[in-house]
Amino acid sequence: MGDSADTFDNPVLFVDIDGVISLFGFPSDRCPAGSWLNVDGVVHLISATASEHLLRLARAFELVWCSGWEDKADEHLVHALHLPARPPFLTFSRAPSTAHWKLDSVIAHAGDRPAAWIDDAFDDDCRAWAAARPAPTLLVATDPAVGIAAGHVEALEAWARRLAPLRAPMPSSEDAE
Repeated sequence: MGDSADTFDNPVLFVDIDGVISLFGFPSDRCPAGSWLNVDGVVHLISATASEHLLRLARAFELVWCSGWEDKADEHLVHALHLPARPPFLTFSRAPSTAHWKLDSVIAHAGDRPAAWIDDAFDDDCRAWAAARPAPTLLVATDPAVGIAAGHVEALEAWARRLAPLRAPMPSSEDAE
């Protein structure tokens, strides 16, 4: 997903899986396009467009799995999504906290880098963290029945371009065609 020199300069993008890549909550008579994936006996509908969207985003971001799947994301999704490299994954404390259960790990991994986070379940703690953070921060909410969509990708790409006016221009989606 780019060499390490490019990745280090890019903002980090925390990618949730359930509700972003693995869809749920859709009406049973209107199943979205995708493929079924069995992960340790739990069947997931993987969005038909998730691979394309993640490959586009990998040009502008360091992708990091931010999901309760933890290492299962690495085991199951890299091949299912045809990703050329394995994004790192966050691990989470099992200790109860008053903040969103992912937030401590997100904070630790983001450090002082610009960071975006795409998820279907932000809460007030996530929004407060993003608003108070000195580094540029973007939260992108998804509908779990739809997951990541072209509009999310375009907004994330535009945000990344605004962060680095001195960096070499990021290819636009038209250049990729």
